Amino acid sequence: MRSDAPALRTAVRRVMVRLIPFLFLMYIIAFLDRVNIGFAKEEFQAHAGISEAAYALGAGLFFIGYALFEVPSNLIMTRVGARWWMCRIMVTWGLISAAMSLVNSEFLFYLLRFLLGVAEAGFFPGVILYITYWVPHAYRARCNALFYFGIPLASVLGAPLSGALLELDGAAGFLGWQWMFAVEGLIACVVGVWAFFYLDDSPAHAKWLTEDQRTTLQAALDAEDEAKRGPHRLLSALVDLRVLYFCLIYFLIQCSVYGMTFYLPTQVSEAVGSEVGLLVGLVTAIPWTVALVVNIVVNTAADRLAQPKKRFVAAACVAVGSVGIAASAAFSNPVLAIAGLSVAAAGYIAVQPVFWTFPAAYLTGTAAAAGIGLINSLGNLGGFVAPVAKTWIESTLDSDAAGLYLLALCGFAAEGLFLTLTRSEDPARATTPQNSRTPKNLNPN
Repeated sequence: MRSDAPALRTAVRRVMVRLIPFLFLMYIIAFLDRVNIGFAKEEFQAHAGISEAAYALGAGLFFIGYALFEVPSNLIMTRVGARWWMCRIMVTWGLISAAMSLVNSEFLFYLLRFLLGVAEAGFFPGVILYITYWVPHAYRARCNALFYFGIPLASVLGAPLSGALLELDGAAGFLGWQWMFAVEGLIACVVGVWAFFYLDDSPAHAKWLTEDQRTTLQAALDAEDEAKRGPHRLLSALVDLRVLYFCLIYFLIQCSVYGMTFYLPTQVSEAVGSEVGLLVGLVTAIPWTVALVVNIVVNTAADRLAQPKKRFVAAACVAVGSVGIAASAAFSNPVLAIAGLSVAAAGYIAVQPVFWTFPAAYLTGTAAAAGIGLINSLGNLGGFVAPVAKTWIESTLDSDAAGLYLLALCGFAAEGLFLTLTRSEDPARATTPQNSRTPKNLNPN
């Protein structure tokens, strides 16, 4: 079936209205709980006795636990269904995030950051996989972009929230950073329980779609799966050279993204000459607001292109982001520094939804669950490497700007890898098979 068929467009529109807002609400909370440590950095270090080196290590340990459990988590989700597994992920990470308010030593900090990664493992690749069960390829970049709204919205909405919670310092005998961790962690628990009742595992179980919409949508998705040329089995995906190439690209992107994100409040604080609080939270929201707009514009345009041409869009985005982060390091003027950070955020956010169309167009079946999990797990090790490398090079060269230049170099390397991606068949050209079927790797319950 053609991707522009009216019946399919109607079905996809209903899916996007029903599922995507809730998925990016979940991502807002996930990303906020992952990076809110950046807002509490100075007070948290002072009161919990955390050194600068320990902070960098603890910030990165999240990604070790995350990487180790991503593939198993994605495979479990295909067995038990998305609503059960997303509920489990959010409730456990919410409880651990809230427990961060109890940190009083470097060891406990390390332990909770590692466990937070273990608890959240599988959320992001699970959602990317889940989207492939609902949205045909011709609509996927803009759908991914809407989901990625969670990153900038986590800062647009979450930055002022975190700043305001920090200003509750002393209320009821708790420090501001303790309020921040506790409140934001408990929010994750509430939304996790809501996810169990709200999500459906596949179009076949969606009572909010008509029978014709369910059949049309499933037929289009089945046709695309039949046309994919990548590995279909778990072990094949884990050793596939193209999958490993995707891992390297995503690793370089995440080095840039998280290297910037973990230290963004501190950079903004230095630029505006104010301590981290509500004012810094509001200014920090500016780069992410810009990213919101650029993200949806770029990815809506990308969906109009054949898959091979999307690599040029991705390369341009990551290059622009790298120019922005390098410019933020070069400018001492606060307005120009914030402008550079805005360009960096826009480029690094916009590239990621486009990136995920490549593995989604290549993998299917169990291989998709394993491959997407592997790409995200190894790629997100960039979140471990970036803070440590940034701290090391700044100390070695005695230059705060050196760390940002290093992050920019990672982005430029990702640009080069995008440009060397080989051409592949556009999945949108697939024809609909005669018999539709429900994905075999979803639990019917």
